[in-house]
Amino acid sequence: MAPPLSNPIKTASGRADGGRPGRAPGLPRRAVLASAAALGAVGALGAAGCSRVPTGDTLARLKSQGTVRLGIAGEAPYGYINDEGDFTGEAVELAKIIFKRLGVGDVQPVATDFSSLIPGLKTQQFDVVSAGMYINKERCQQVIFSDPEYQMLDSFIVRKGNPMGLHTYEDVVKKKAKFGTGTGYAEIGYAVGAGYKESDIVILQDQVAGLNAVEAGRIDVFGGTALTTRGVVKKSRKAEATDPFAPIVDGKKHVDGGGFTFRPSDTKLRDAFNVEIHKMKKSGELFRVLKRFGFTKAEMTTLTAKELCR
Repeated sequence: MAPPLSNPIKTASGRADGGRPGRAPGLPRRAVLASAAALGAVGALGAAGCSRVPTGDTLARLKSQGTVRLGIAGEAPYGYINDEGDFTGEAVELAKIIFKRLGVGDVQPVATDFSSLIPGLKTQQFDVVSAGMYINKERCQQVIFSDPEYQMLDSFIVRKGNPMGLHTYEDVVKKKAKFGTGTGYAEIGYAVGAGYKESDIVILQDQVAGLNAVEAGRIDVFGGTALTTRGVVKKSRKAEATDPFAPIVDGKKHVDGGGFTFRPSDTKLRDAFNVEIHKMKKSGELFRVLKRFGFTKAEMTTLTAKELCR
């Protein structure tokens, strides 16, 4: 979904977007969260009711109970409910493959607001965050990450023809454009870093709301990830996405990367997950999974969590 902010909790989108993205079309957010609450309750009861579940080793516990609970943000393309009512998304489908190979056959997504993902992980409402969450220094002080499954640049939603010529956050500041982005998105920090006054940023629910605001003229530009902006404008007659670009952070171009999120005590689980994701990268299987959700080869990455945490 979605980032280097003073408040390190975002979107799942980084997002990864990261980043980041909106929920599946045609499905009310209330329905996403209601389904999630039911799943979360079932998962919690299942774990509490099994006296033989190993303690202190999360991977062993997950294998024993046969189920892993995934924290997702109800946002496409990372984790969401599709029009058929099924949980899907790049992170969800990736989790299904990897956890099956780790000996955990049942995956139960638990949807919540992006800003609740890290707190929910810490309080064991779910076992892993599977939301394509951007890996950054602030978050790495709270949780540990797998190596990223993707890397991501930013892009803007602007009116057709980009009449104000907005291609970077510096352009937005220079031309005094009215800027909007999503709740907790990394793009807030990038705009502020370029000199935009934080209190002037229009905060919207997601990129769908951003598109609507641009089309209606309520804002001049909406900042998001290249993946989500190009996806949301496909059917728009009034708006378009700008070319992807790297925001400037501490004087250097910055590329984000999104990965799975684990509690700091779960290094064994994270390390086992990393072994499998690197196998998928090497074989090309990872790209085949992500391609279904709009990712391109340019968004595949060799970055590591260690690099992004710095």
